[in-house]
Amino acid sequence: MTDLIYEQPLNEKIRSYLRLEYLSDQLILNQHNDYQHRCFYPLFSLCELSERCDYRGDVIKDIDRQLQLLHAWKSSPQANSEQILGLIDSLTTIRESLNAQGRIGIELKQDRFLQALRQRFSMPGACCNFDLPQLHYWLAQPFAQRCQDYQRWTQPFQPLLNAISLLLQLTRDTAEFNTMQSTAGFYQGVSDIPLSLIRVKVEPEQGCYPTISGHRNRYAIHFVDFESQKHSDKSVCFQLAACR
Repeated sequence: MTDLIYEQPLNEKIRSYLRLEYLSDQLILNQHNDYQHRCFYPLFSLCELSERCDYRGDVIKDIDRQLQLLHAWKSSPQANSEQILGLIDSLTTIRESLNAQGRIGIELKQDRFLQALRQRFSMPGACCNFDLPQLHYWLAQPFAQRCQDYQRWTQPFQPLLNAISLLLQLTRDTAEFNTMQSTAGFYQGVSDIPLSLIRVKVEPEQGCYPTISGHRNRYAIHFVDFESQKHSDKSVCFQLAACR
């Protein structure tokens, strides 16, 4: 069985990025299956989050920060210049796409079909055909047509989601996994430099999962036994990556 990786953000920005990454994964997962009524949850969640916050400004600032670092590293003799140039090109292209956009998701607010669905979708059991006959009609359309519609609806979010995916990749790449051992199901770590993300890899055979808390310079990991749902008192071997 594959090791499970648990991630805990240590600041609000990374917390938001991880939520958006999760919704992006759901969009991809639901796009190519025949249960496409599920696709509207991540789509409407993205709409709601985009209306609450203007993520584009924060993302562009992070892209500029990463570009500055990459340009500085490019001259280092130990640097992989080809890889760095590829990242610079990708970040620059994404930045241009974000700058060229208007307000993200505004097209979906003008779509009468989606707005009718969105008003009812949060209600339990509201996907019945007598509640939403328009959804019943859309689900009966050819699969290729539904995929085309879905791609059109999700396209406005792609520059933002692509940017966040790359920024999170760069964050995760700042630290490698190292083997650690908890004492009586507990591990505490400190860092001289500010951290943004804690990643914990645990073998499922150990029968426990981590709960992680902390802030940018200190964090704690408690391992919980899944069967009893209580704090584990055993020593747990795990992999840890503390990302900047």
